[in-house]
Amino acid sequence: MPGNPFTDPNWAPDLADTVERVVGKVKATATDNAVRASRGVVFGVVVVFAVLTATPLLVILFTRLVQTVLSRMTRTDHAVTVYLSYLIAGGLFIILGFVVLRWRHKKEPA
Repeated sequence: MPGNPFTDPNWAPDLADTVERVVGKVKATATDNAVRASRGVVFGVVVVFAVLTATPLLVILFTRLVQTVLSRMTRTDHAVTVYLSYLIAGGLFIILGFVVLRWRHKKEPA
């Protein structure tokens, strides 16, 4: 009788292989997808915080660099170079804002 586990010598390895295959399939469909999604959320949050931290620092670095360059080029006092650096940074941000707004409202073909 092949269905009797007491007389079938391959019953235990076959059962172990079946259990391992079923558990592996459940793990692959449920656990791996959950781990992938949680990693995506965690890394996404880390990237958002890094960008939110780096953006003001880069703006400060840019304005300070412009102040240094303008003070060496124009030989004016510090207040004028600060004013000009803010004016340049503001102009660049306005241009960037117009570009982003243009991307937002694309014209539909008539």
